[in-house]
Amino acid sequence: MTSSASPLTSVLLAGGGTAGHISPLLATADALRRRYPDVRITVLGSYGGLEETLVPERGYDLRLIDKAAFPRRPNADAVRFPAKFLGARKAAAAIAQEVGAQVVVGFGGYVSPPAFLAARKLGVPIVVHDGNALAGLATKLGSRFSTHVATAFSVTKLPHAQVTGMPLRREITTLDRAALRPEALDTFGLRGDRPTLLVTGGSSGAVRVNEPVAAAAAAFREAGVQVLHVTGKGKEVTVPTAGPNDPAYVVLPYADRMDLAYAAADLVVTRSGGNMVCETSTIGLPAVFVPLPVGNGEQRLNAADVVAAGGALLVDNDDFTVDYLGRQVIPLVQDGQKLARMSEAARGQGHGDADERLVDMIEEAAHDGG
Repeated sequence: MTSSASPLTSVLLAGGGTAGHISPLLATADALRRRYPDVRITVLGSYGGLEETLVPERGYDLRLIDKAAFPRRPNADAVRFPAKFLGARKAAAAIAQEVGAQVVVGFGGYVSPPAFLAARKLGVPIVVHDGNALAGLATKLGSRFSTHVATAFSVTKLPHAQVTGMPLRREITTLDRAALRPEALDTFGLRGDRPTLLVTGGSSGAVRVNEPVAAAAAAFREAGVQVLHVTGKGKEVTVPTAGPNDPAYVVLPYADRMDLAYAAADLVVTRSGGNMVCETSTIGLPAVFVPLPVGNGEQRLNAADVVAAGGALLVDNDDFTVDYLGRQVIPLVQDGQKLARMSEAARGQGHGDADERLVDMIEEAAHDGG
């Protein structure tokens, strides 16, 4: 939709550190640019994060401030923190004033708290987006200063939260897996008459996912299942050489075109980070999620809605074994009817318009002043 009110002219997007914060930020920037081609978009990040590479690659103006990490224990860092945080807040305020920001949108990470407090001091409206099931400290802070709060998952507990979904890049939200499948299979050297399992631990890979799958290579071949295994750089696996009539087992350290990998797959085995859960749900790709067993169990919670709906399975890290693959994954990837039902259930949990809905919220914040 296009607002009938005055157009947005300058928006400051704050987030960084990890792809989980930067990816939805960039998808939102793209949606803003589509709706308002002349809008000034400034991305606020911190030194040392992935934003230093990813944001300029997408053509957006990146401004960096010093990282002010909240201390977890009383030590020298805790003593220095107040001064560092004050410096970060002042730097964020100076940038917001320089670019004439009408709205500050925070996606989490170390850069968001100083951005939120700078915006509050300047009287600039705030929009908050949290892409994880468990709200982070940054978004908890931001939600104290705004009624414009968006979440990717229904289980995220924040004041005033609206479930908008995760803003995703256009090549995912517009992906037609069936139409792209022939090109995808050809790209990876796979056949159209065999079921295909995609395995990925995300951009950094997951050894605990990679190793059991590689160890089950013979079982996959015996069952007639071909595997596309995106291991992560430096985490490649070795599997026995295939015979001339064996199903393919393709090992790649990285996939430049994840849209093609998704299109080739009938089922994916993966971690359940927020972006992965939202991408597979939006495109209707059935999944077996192996949550990363760290933190407060947020990856398990990320997958809760789609698992409850029947669009995915969830298995604990310690239970993800060669035996589990033989008992659960191989029969599932061979069952086209069950996969079709799971695909529809997953798609029902997707939010392909999350980027546009977040832009709607940014408009609302700008026009009502907070």
